[in-house]
Amino acid sequence: MHLMTKIVFMGSPDFAVPTLRALAAHYQVVGAVTQPDREAGRGRAIKSPPIKTLATELGLDVIQPEKLRAPEVMNQLRLWSPDLIVVAAFGQILKPDVLALPLHGCVNVHASLLPRWRGAAPIQAAILAGDSQTGVTIMKMDQGVDTGAIIHQRAIKIEDDDTAGSLSEKLSHLGADLLIETLPRYLSGELQPQTQDESKATYAPMLKKEDGLLDFAKPVEELVRRVHAFNPWPGAYFKWNGGMLKVHRAHAEADNASEGQRLVCRGQPAVGARGGLLILDEVQPSGKKSMSGKAFLSGAHNWAD
Repeated sequence: MHLMTKIVFMGSPDFAVPTLRALAAHYQVVGAVTQPDREAGRGRAIKSPPIKTLATELGLDVIQPEKLRAPEVMNQLRLWSPDLIVVAAFGQILKPDVLALPLHGCVNVHASLLPRWRGAAPIQAAILAGDSQTGVTIMKMDQGVDTGAIIHQRAIKIEDDDTAGSLSEKLSHLGADLLIETLPRYLSGELQPQTQDESKATYAPMLKKEDGLLDFAKPVEELVRRVHAFNPWPGAYFKWNGGMLKVHRAHAEADNASEGQRLVCRGQPAVGARGGLLILDEVQPSGKKSMSGKAFLSGAHNWAD
């Protein structure tokens, strides 16, 4: 354990959990910064970010500022006097005074092979674009959005059945492992960060709920990618039976059905799109639980009307 190096961790969602857990096992984590508790789910119950739950379990000091620039936040960071700040999916931009605070700067675990897919939704963007691989980048942060110099990267293949959820899970562990492997060489000065190639930069903007609406005039292969990229959030869906039918998993088959036409293909619900059929493998009707396409059909008697 590297007890000499004091680290402050900043992160919020499930993606950040393996990184904090690994850091706490190898370094002296002096504090954690995460997003405030928020209302979530149908009941609008107050929910803590996963990082708060883990930090509390590890006995770490936690702060949950609305804005990092609040004076009391800077005071707390100075009190912790970290040698390094590690960030993973924190959800706030770090201002120059935060970036300049630790001796070794601020290091980010980002879920893409930078400079491809800078921004808020890199995992979804990689699936949407049909990329064959993605990965994680350990980066020294600067004032831009994911524009900092690259310390280390590791790639993995995107499988045909990967969703944003399954890929995020894989990348969260890959990122934690790569960080622990990389930090000793970075802190000793052996690994020098390399500037990103701006000409190769692409941007992955934040997703909105309405991005999930499926347009059956689009190519069927693109619709399959949308279904997988938007699982679990914002969820792919289309309007059916006066409500919304969410599509969690799907695949494409060649067919010349008309766009938007609903039919049954080998016992599964399907919808015509440009260039083929979107076969609905797993769906969720409004107000119901998720189910297989076949189970859905047994109750949806007017599906192919």
